[in-house]
Amino acid sequence: MLIIFDWDGTILDSSDKIVFCMQEAARRFGVAVREPEEIRNIIGLELSLAISYLYPDLNPIEVEGVRASYVESFIKADQKPCKLFPGVDDTLRGLKAAGHDLCVATGKSRRGLDRVFSDLDISTLFSASRCADETASKPDPLMLHQLCAERNFNPCDAIMVGDTEYDLEMASRIAMPSIGVSYGAHSVERLLRWRPLSVVNEFSMLLPLIEGHQNAK
Repeated sequence: MLIIFDWDGTILDSSDKIVFCMQEAARRFGVAVREPEEIRNIIGLELSLAISYLYPDLNPIEVEGVRASYVESFIKADQKPCKLFPGVDDTLRGLKAAGHDLCVATGKSRRGLDRVFSDLDISTLFSASRCADETASKPDPLMLHQLCAERNFNPCDAIMVGDTEYDLEMASRIAMPSIGVSYGAHSVERLLRWRPLSVVNEFSMLLPLIEGHQNAK
């Protein structure tokens, strides 16, 4: 089975860093500082699109200015790497050992994901990845279509795992089963709108859930 994971808020505990850096970028660029909950709402979207949602009155040049300020802040803050959520390492290795094909579909840029991958042993567990700056942003399902095609899977034989409704919506749009995680950016209520197989409270709960889903097919 193909299992596609979101990154920030699902595998990596990075939401607080994203909020801090977006607020720092706003201060430096001279626009209103948004509340943490407003920023968490846009985690998972391609960065320029996320900034446009936060600041709909900005023109494209101004959006690019905030984006550049955010990237600068994040690279500086990322000198102290974020931690994996509990259970991620063992669960990913267990899924790989069980014969599943693991991929990443993220709102990060390719440069950002590669930078994180270079610091983590688990990066070798993933067969492929798609980033928001090389395909359509979530919730457009294009990145899922591309990963399925690359790994030779039908969407119905894959599962999307994510912490935002953008993850689950893009899966729903191509009839791909999904699983939500409750500890990330969006509430359980928002995740349930997209009828996931389940919403789990801990990453380690994925292993028996995915095995059970596969056995039931």
